[in-house]
Amino acid sequence: MNSVRIIGGEWRRRVLRFPALPGLRPTPDRVRETLFNWLGQDLSGLSCLDLFAGSGALGFEAASRGAARVVMVDTSAKVLAALADNATALGVGKRVEIVRSDAVRFASSAGLRFDVLFLDPPFHQGWMDRLAPLTADVLAEDGVIYAEAEMCLESCGVWRTVRQGRAGQVFYHLMRRGEADGAE
Repeated sequence: MNSVRIIGGEWRRRVLRFPALPGLRPTPDRVRETLFNWLGQDLSGLSCLDLFAGSGALGFEAASRGAARVVMVDTSAKVLAALADNATALGVGKRVEIVRSDAVRFASSAGLRFDVLFLDPPFHQGWMDRLAPLTADVLAEDGVIYAEAEMCLESCGVWRTVRQGRAGQVFYHLMRRGEADGAE
């Protein structure tokens, strides 16, 4: 088992354990710190969707920082078992929901709107292109997307990159709803 620490909020310094699986890359501490500086340290009352939960680092970090609801989606039985174990160890209660589903299927049928969408899919598999048309179905009008990709992204659906960085081979982005010309 691999591990990563929650870096802020109620469960700061608590360790998340997750299986060693190909393509599973937890968001590094430094990048998560940047992300939550962008989003704000207190996510009280917000709802978050993590469509590729993996290690759970983003979803549990959001819950630790006060998100009222976090839905973590993944297809791997091993990942889902680790997420459930971590949820139990942290005592997350009803704030975190773990769902076994394909990301596109979930986004197509969720019927729910979220304030924050975490998109950290496996690289080189076309996930961003498949999910871009569905972002408006799962995000609130003023919702934001945090995306990690193997390349720099200008947009995802009608959401445009407003902040970005790079850590090794990973490009990370904060996106807000923008005009068709890319203006914010």
